[in-house]
Amino acid sequence: MPNPPSHPNDPLHGVTLKTILETLVARHGWRKLADEIEIRCFMFDPTINSSLKFLRQTPWARQKVENWYVSELGPIKGDPERSTDEE
Repeated sequence: MPNPPSHPNDPLHGVTLKTILETLVARHGWRKLADEIEIRCFMFDPTINSSLKFLRQTPWARQKVENWYVSELGPIKGDPERSTDEE
């Protein structure tokens, strides 16, 4: 069986949705998440588990969370769209 291809330019490769959500909550808190991404699981009695369940079933909401997380990672060396290297 062939090995799965590596993903050197995918900043989310190997990062779980749970890790992404926990990181954003630790940095910004539930209120900021609810202000940025208006979904009920962030607004009313938010928990990691209820949010994970919703995000796994709702592609557009998951994409918004993942995009926010990636935008906070900063430039990636070798990625022409995100790199700040002056060559």
